[in-house]
Amino acid sequence: MSNTWKIYILAIISFLVGTSEYIISGILDNIAHTLGITLSAAGQLITIFSLVYAIFTPILMAVTASIDRRKLMIYSLGLFVLGNILAFVLPGYGWFIVSRIIMALGAGMVVVTALNIAAKIASEGKQASAIATVVMGFTASLIIGVPLGRMTAEAFGWKSVFGGIALLGLIAMVVMFFTLPHTEGDKPVPLAQQLSLLRKRKVLLGLAITFFWLGGYSIAYTYISPYLLTISGISDKLLSGVLLIFGIASLVGSKFGGYSTDRWGVAFTLVGGMGLHIIMLLLLSIVTHSYVGVLVILIFWSFAAWSTGPTQQYHLATIEPELSGVLLGINQSMMQLAMAVGAGVGGIFVEKVSLASITWMGALGVAFAIIVSLIAFKSNAKQKLANVKALNE
Repeated sequence: MSNTWKIYILAIISFLVGTSEYIISGILDNIAHTLGITLSAAGQLITIFSLVYAIFTPILMAVTASIDRRKLMIYSLGLFVLGNILAFVLPGYGWFIVSRIIMALGAGMVVVTALNIAAKIASEGKQASAIATVVMGFTASLIIGVPLGRMTAEAFGWKSVFGGIALLGLIAMVVMFFTLPHTEGDKPVPLAQQLSLLRKRKVLLGLAITFFWLGGYSIAYTYISPYLLTISGISDKLLSGVLLIFGIASLVGSKFGGYSTDRWGVAFTLVGGMGLHIIMLLLLSIVTHSYVGVLVILIFWSFAAWSTGPTQQYHLATIEPELSGVLLGINQSMMQLAMAVGAGVGGIFVEKVSLASITWMGALGVAFAIIVSLIAFKSNAKQKLANVKALNE
């Protein structure tokens, strides 16, 4: 089997992880109704997942650094499957929180290890595209996982979604065992050394881009289902189809982000994508009760938002090439922290201001990401110029 197909297998596995996280947004109203909780409380299920992912992933990756990557993928996916089984069989909000915590512990290691393997087995000059392919698996959960989960929840109850993810996860474990190559683990990097990267200005700026970009996105996306039903005037019968189209646009955006980064560079792709992201969020708040208008805006929003994903991953991997695996792991934690904060901030504005306010707050978050990006690129340009002068002297 070629390495290209192996990378696509990693993408399929990341699809399962993405579905377990994003599906909450697609069935938020169903969960709230069934468990007798508010939309804001249901939204915090994303916050809990993301916080556990963000805090424990770097710790677990440091502890397991020397383990063969294939073994680590299988063990991690097994833990993730266990969490989904518990979500399926155990009753009540409290037990669902416990299952989400277990899911997150496994999910973090699965995604970081998948990205690490993809970067190692990719052909020279195709690393960004390989990373984009794995990220594509994550975004494919928006295409298939969220709308299919919505339809499954309507037909069989929302718990059946997690039972299905668990079954697919078990199948994925078997496929991985027979197809993925043995890949040596990295030299263990102490957690203190990992955190020492945060003292570097270029690393902090790079991670800040992730935080504001994805935080802004999460503020709006966490509550996308109730927003479209209530504010945009999309009927419940059409919602699954709208989410499907939204997901297809995210897949195209992710692939374009990898292609654009390889062809035109990080700066152009990042700033251009986030600029379009802001415009679409603002337009979404203006255009209501027009099915075609809302749909077009959602397509461009999703395309723009997810074009940033692989670009930012590649950007961070090139900041500290010798510690790219460590930095990608930290970035995964930052992504989840951003999702947690975004869901939390969105919940506050939904309760205290209005559901309609989330698009404006989301746009503000992405605007901060553009500002940080411009500062980072200017700082990097000055550093390169200083290095050139030093070599010439």
